[in-house]
This record gives sequence, structure tokens and C-alpha cells, in this order.
Amino acid sequence: MSTHVITPGPYRATKLWNEVTRLFRAGMPLRKHRQNFRHYASCFTASAAVEWLHQLLRSNSNFGPDVTRQQTVQLLKKFLKNHVIEDVKGRWGTEDLEDNNMLYRFPSTSPLKPIPHSAPASAPGSIKKRPSFRDKEGLFKFRSIKKHDKETQENVDPALQAGGEDQPTGEQQVQRRELTVEDEQEIWRDTTLTHLQRILGVASLDEVLEQRYVNPENIIHNMTKVNKHGVVTLDDKTNDLPHWVLSAMKSLASWPKYDSAQLSYPGFERDVFKTVSDYFYSLPQPLLTYELYELFINVLGLLQPQCERVAIEALQLCTLLLPPDSRRKLQLLMRMMSRISQNVDMPRLHPAIGTRTLMVHTFSGCVLGSAEECDLDELLATRLVSFLMDHQESILSVPEYLVSAINDQIQYLRTVQVPIDSVSNADGGAPVCAPVPIYAFCHQISSAEFEQQKQVSSQKAMEELLEILLTNQNISEKDRRKKLKQFQKQYPDIYCRRFPSSDRENNKPKIKPPLLNIKKTKAFSIRN
Repeated sequence: MSTHVITPGPYRATKLWNEVTRLFRAGMPLRKHRQNFRHYASCFTASAAVEWLHQLLRSNSNFGPDVTRQQTVQLLKKFLKNHVIEDVKGRWGTEDLEDNNMLYRFPSTSPLKPIPHSAPASAPGSIKKRPSFRDKEGLFKFRSIKKHDKETQENVDPALQAGGEDQPTGEQQVQRRELTVEDEQEIWRDTTLTHLQRILGVASLDEVLEQRYVNPENIIHNMTKVNKHGVVTLDDKTNDLPHWVLSAMKSLASWPKYDSAQLSYPGFERDVFKTVSDYFYSLPQPLLTYELYELFINVLGLLQPQCERVAIEALQLCTLLLPPDSRRKLQLLMRMMSRISQNVDMPRLHPAIGTRTLMVHTFSGCVLGSAEECDLDELLATRLVSFLMDHQESILSVPEYLVSAINDQIQYLRTVQVPIDSVSNADGGAPVCAPVPIYAFCHQISSAEFEQQKQVSSQKAMEELLEILLTNQNISEKDRRKKLKQFQKQYPDIYCRRFPSSDRENNKPKIKPPLLNIKKTKAFSIRN
């Protein structure tokens, strides 16, 4: 049966509901049945519908093999409530459905849920779309954005803004641009979201995430304040798990080695397990938060066997957006669930359900859920929690590549030198600094534009970098030689153009100390 791929985007849960509805209506076998001495054509029993739909959901990559028969019954009840099906007498809505031989049929029309139109970017309260980011093929170019350009421009002499040959000039100075706390937080936030947008493959994160809910302080905390086991530590202990809950979770995770002296009786481990689950369901909202619900629903589209690595990387970044106390609770819960599932010495916690299945279905509701009940919440949460539990060690670790990228960006912006024109304002004020862009973001371009950029802009940027290596007085001679050697190895053509020499044996340039009247050196960037 044909299955449509539901790509990441807004209202993905609604699209999945419509897809399941379509598949069920198109594939469910219909035949004649007899009930109460009457014959009904083109109908099916509830049990037959449960069996057929259960197999469909288990084989569908959006839901997976952890779907239970009872969950399928619950979905059919929602089908009856929403008039996807009706009983053979035409009743629906207030009727109930059980796993039995009662007869049901499809109504003449099967209304699909309407997909709301996304709010336009200019609508009140909407977020301006971020630049799109192409994948690792490199088809991108940079553009600068500076939130206080306008403020700086207002303080610049009009003659400087106009430019031209008559523009007054003066002795040029160089100073370092000091980064504020807000600047660094914006780097953490934007670098994380840029990587996430690339992984999800969406034109804009606004399609799946309300960015006003993204707090850069949460990202920084989750990546920098962790213990030796990789678990987030909290500054405010009042938001941590209560001591008695931590003790119960440790007891289950280490069963039966945690505390041999603790009170024990037949069924003790079941009572402890119920205590833990009751606590997590008492929390005011799921661990993945209502605000990030749509984002995690879209990541579910990546949970395919061939995309496992991509899904892990996406979930790594998504969970960094959580409040630190939620991330800590999620880490400890997933570790407990994983250890219990793999513990062969753990007594059965349920007489009819396996330990792994019990873990997934018990805690799925307290991990993922929407503020308003969604018809597929339970099935989608089961799929996500199952994947989280199986890959919790990788997903809930700090991605080192992201830490490195952010630190490199901050370090560069701290050391970059900014040229200043020592020209007073018209009123005799202090010298002013021309506005200098700090951050670089991306928007999509064509392949032809990229090829042109690669040949022109990238070459120019590398030449500027080489000049900085040669003239920067803050680099020791030893480091300078090392970096030049690396540059020569990576970009031999540019290096040879800068130092044309008939002697090719060592190709080492004579580096003269910079003159006092050296011309202004442009700060290195890879913008057009």
C-alpha cells in the first residue's frame, strides 16, 4: 500500500492523522456480516479493525513495532469520535468501541482534518524567518547582520556615511572589539539553531519552532555545567528531583545491588516503580515541554533505519534547548529505563507486559505531549521514547563538534582587530568607529553563484587571512611559522602567488616586522 512521506514542517501531527485515516479507509477489508438476524454489507468487526490497524501501525516507520493492541483500540475510539468510522446503524461521536465483534462501517465521506495555514511572517507576534542553510555540499554564501547597526550609524558623521574623495581622513588606529555577554549568548543560540536547521532540512526553523521559546542561557548551561557522568548539574537545587525519588530510581536502576539493608517484601520493586512513575506524571508539563512539542514531532520524521545517525544528531540539539532541570530529569529517567530494561535479574514488574514495553508505555506520556490533546500523542510519544531509551547515551551527551564551533567563533571575534578612523564628530566629539558586522549567517544561492563565489570570494578571503598571519603582532614567531607552514600545505597556489620565488627548496618567506605606517588591514571574514 502506498505510504506518503510526511516531511518535517508545521502541523505534522495533523498530517500524520490524515495519512493514517487515508491508509485505514483505503486498505481495511470489507465484507458482508450478519448481526441480530440482519445482514450488513461492506462492514467490519471491531476486532478485525484492531488486528488490521495494529499491523499497519507496527509496520509504519512513523510509529514502529512498539505500538500495542490496546493503543490501537484507543485510536479506533478516536476514529469513531471523529466520524472516520460509524457503527452499522450510523451512530458515532458519543458511542464507545471495544475489541469485540460489533460491526462498523465507513461513512460515505471521510472528512480529513484541515491543515491550518501558517501565519504570515509580518503577522503580529510572528518571528521573522531565519536565513535558510544548505547542507554540507557548501552551496551557501554569507551575509552580515548586526542588531545595533542603526544605533551606530546614527552616531557617525554624515560626511563619513556619504563617502567620496572629499571625505576627511585621519590617522588610523586598531582596537579589539569587546564581546558583551549578550553577544556571546547570541553566538551560542544562533550556531545551535543553524546546525539544527541544516539537519532538519527545513527552509526556516519558524516552520517547526517558535524561537521566542529558545533561551540561550539554557543551551549554555546544558553544554557547560555537567558532572563527570555527563548529567546536567543545577545551580538551584529546589528544581532538582526530590531525594526520595532519586533514591527510588537508583534502587531500581541497580536492582538488587543498591542497598541490601533496605526494606524488602514481595512486590516491593513494583511499589517503588509506581512511586517513580507517579512523581513524573505529577510534573506540571512533559519533560520535553509543551513549547518544543512541534519540534520533537518533526524530528520523529527522521527516525528511519537509514537516518538513525541524523536522528541522533537532531535530538542531541533539540534536547539542548530544554530547561536544565527538564534535561536533567530526562537524562536520569532514560538511564533508569535503559538499565531496568537490560537487567535480567529484575523481577517482572507487570504480569502480562515485558519490561521494555512497560518502560516505554509507562513513561511516554510524561516525556512528550501537547498542551491540547492530540489524537496521535500516545502513539508518537511511544515511538520517540523508545528511540530515546535505546540511544540515550549518545542523544543526551554534549556534542563536542558544536562546542568547538562555538568556541572558535567566540575566540575569533575576541581577537579580531577592528580599524577605527580617528576623526572627530562634527561637534568635536571623540573618534567614532565605523559599524563592523559581528555575526555571519547564510541564505540559499544557486550553484552558479556558489561557483563564482568559490573562485572569487573564497580566494580573496584566504589571501586576507595570509596577510593577517604575516602582520599580526599578537602572534609569536614560532606560531607564525607553524601557521604559515600549515597555510602553505593547505593553499599552495595562494601561497606561491604571495611569495613568487625561483628557489623552491624551502619556499620560506622572509617575514619583516610590520612598519609603523602599515596600511589598514581588513578584518578577516568570508562575507562578500
